Amino acid sequence: MPTQQPISEALRRAINESGMSFLALEKATGVIRQSLMPFARGEAGINSESADKLAVYFGLELKPSIEPKKKGKRQNG
Repeated sequence: MPTQQPISEALRRAINESGMSFLALEKATGVIRQSLMPFARGEAGINSESADKLAVYFGLELKPSIEPKKKGKRQNG
């Protein structure tokens, strides 16, 4: 079973392992360097719009690690 990690950690790893400059990444994704730099160092978070742009750029997907619970009537008891 794969080890679970926070989504932000997967994004940080993708940024840091890409070898891209923050300027190039800003131009490619539209996420400003002033947000990327502290995020990549683990010093700050980013908003969901920026996370979406980075995930799309790096081809990252969010998938459930287990089968979701089926919705239905609750049974008492």
